[in-house]
Amino acid sequence: MNMEFVNCDISDVETIFGLYDVAIAHQKMVSDQHWLPFDRELVVQEIEEKRQWKILIDGEIACVFVTAYSDPHIWGERDSDPSVYIHRIVTNPNFRGKGFVQLIVEWAKIHAKALGKKFLRLDTWGDNLRLQGIYIDSGFTFLGVGMPANPSALPRHYSTISLGFYEIRLN
Repeated sequence: MNMEFVNCDISDVETIFGLYDVAIAHQKMVSDQHWLPFDRELVVQEIEEKRQWKILIDGEIACVFVTAYSDPHIWGERDSDPSVYIHRIVTNPNFRGKGFVQLIVEWAKIHAKALGKKFLRLDTWGDNLRLQGIYIDSGFTFLGVGMPANPSALPRHYSTISLGFYEIRLN
């Protein structure tokens, strides 16, 4: 099995949105909370900024995720800490169960350290106990539940939710 982490390119947009659609359908099956459709311009911008990533296994997109280097609308004052934030991890259903969160964490630690960052962070719905367990098992510390600092500046699904906040302090 040949696996690599590479930046997405513009030709991946339809695949990314197809994976988002599958993820939203899955979220609807297992929870009352789910993402709302994402803005295509946002995703294109993330690709152009080299922040949208894909994990390729034998040349096929197995997983996508986004990195951010500032996240004040979610993290508020904590955003002043030098951090890499991980968002929208979505696994291709053909590759579920491969432990991509742990693989992303290991990759992101190296990525963050190379950029001089001190923290690796992510968030999810505050009551998503399944993801909470996955994130803690992957090395994150659960910091607690709270509201995004500025939900009006975020995608619509952030408008009425509480978030669970997670971080790994890097050496």
